[in-house]
Amino acid sequence: MLLRSRWVGGALAGAVIVAAAVFATAGAADSPDGPSLTSVPNANTRSDGYAPANLLSPQLREIVVAQGSNKLENPNAADKVAYYGYDSDVVNAAGEPQMVATGTSPAAEASKTEPDKNTYLVFKNGLPGGDPSYNYGSHFLFQAHETGTIGYITRINLDADGPHRVTLLATRDNAGAALPTFDGSTWEPWAQKLLVTAEKAGLPGGVWALNVNVVPTTAEKKTALGAGGYEGIQDDPDGNLWIEEDVGGANKGTTVARIPNSFVYRFVPTHRGDLDGGKLQVLQVLNSSGQPITQASQTALNSPDQLALHVYGNTFHTNWVTIHDTAVDGTANYDANALAKAKDGTPFKRPENGLFRPGSNFREFYFDETGDTNATSPENDTAGGWGSIFKLTQPGPSANSGTLTLFYKGDQAHSSFDNVAWLSKDLVSFVEDAGETLHGQRNGLDSGWVFDAGANYANASNTPIRWLAQGRDPSATVDAGALPLSGSAFGKNDRDNEITGIHVSDGDPSPAGILGAKNPNLNNKKWRWFYTQQHGDNPTYEVVFAG
Repeated sequence: MLLRSRWVGGALAGAVIVAAAVFATAGAADSPDGPSLTSVPNANTRSDGYAPANLLSPQLREIVVAQGSNKLENPNAADKVAYYGYDSDVVNAAGEPQMVATGTSPAAEASKTEPDKNTYLVFKNGLPGGDPSYNYGSHFLFQAHETGTIGYITRINLDADGPHRVTLLATRDNAGAALPTFDGSTWEPWAQKLLVTAEKAGLPGGVWALNVNVVPTTAEKKTALGAGGYEGIQDDPDGNLWIEEDVGGANKGTTVARIPNSFVYRFVPTHRGDLDGGKLQVLQVLNSSGQPITQASQTALNSPDQLALHVYGNTFHTNWVTIHDTAVDGTANYDANALAKAKDGTPFKRPENGLFRPGSNFREFYFDETGDTNATSPENDTAGGWGSIFKLTQPGPSANSGTLTLFYKGDQAHSSFDNVAWLSKDLVSFVEDAGETLHGQRNGLDSGWVFDAGANYANASNTPIRWLAQGRDPSATVDAGALPLSGSAFGKNDRDNEITGIHVSDGDPSPAGILGAKNPNLNNKKWRWFYTQQHGDNPTYEVVFAG
């Protein structure tokens, strides 16, 4: 396997951070159809004032392809959007974003925008940018930004030089209103649109679409798909869109355990590429008595339905229930979460992202639930508090019924799963977003894990492989020490770094390139692996093999 370095203007585009040593005691993930990786033995510890480096499996390296301080080639002064990962709401004397607060509280710092989900695409004939005379190449990485003063969408031009490295695509919708902050993204090959999702509870959330062939452009909310705290969004070959919701529920009594409040949806368009007409459906799981598992059946602490969902070997029948049909209900904006509850959909503890397994002919869909992200939850070991990974099996992506099983039950060391990418047809990576509270409780920062789809994780001897023990960059460490957490401009940004945007793709923008349609092959240079280290300096990395 070759190290694919990217050179920009005669210099390597970013720093390489490597594992300090090959750990003799670490296990290895070895699959006939995937990379063999040595596990990093431990997570990085969380210590006040200390910024540990990222540690990767010794077979891997990472290269920065963009970071928060990269200036956009086409900044928007009116919206104070001028840098990849920082707003210009607070600037220094030179007009640059105040990246790190100086002086004493309440000294100010710029808002950090947190580039989230990545989508990699290859357009052989290129795409336009802010400079009509510049050739931007053919390899592009798109991002939605999760926080900041205004939502926006960017594109990293992987073949471009420094001044043209990052292009601003949109800050406004087609009516001129400011965009919300975004989380998920995917490419819709029939509509030829980039889709981005806003993780906003109720009517402010939903899905927006934009044309990538115009710079700058606007994004249009697609109300036919409903509104909710949407995060993960993926295509299937029938043209359906699968959406995972991330809306935290109310606490169960005086505990930190949360009532499941988020759903898995499927949008069935009237025809492939139609983003304005179709049916929104919610996943419904039936218990052993054949009754729907609903929010009402999961409100009690360690409820029987919730306990049963998190037991290895249990199999549950599933249905897709239509909650909105534009042919009957129209296209006005509607609250998908409320309709899902009314139609007895099955909520989970924040099922943020999911993907089809490559080579399964879109019959196997793996999705996570992040859980309670708190070591004191009384549902951690029993009812999904640590987070879980589920496997949905159907005869085909448009089937109306299937079965659900528990693929992996989290624990304190393997917890709070968020983004997902398949490294091969057998190996899948889920990465953590545990948050500062759980980081402190377990004295460990987030990790990236590799799971084998053929393994039986009910057997305690089968354990996932830690390919990344994330560190904490200096500006995130400064933020982590900033107090108070609210009430002043100082310390307004998120603290510890988070792993997000893990993405493996060959960039094919045709229907044949839908994630899950091909077996990923990281031995082939066409296949590329990315992730973003949110918060702090907001770098986006390409992961490559040492050699």
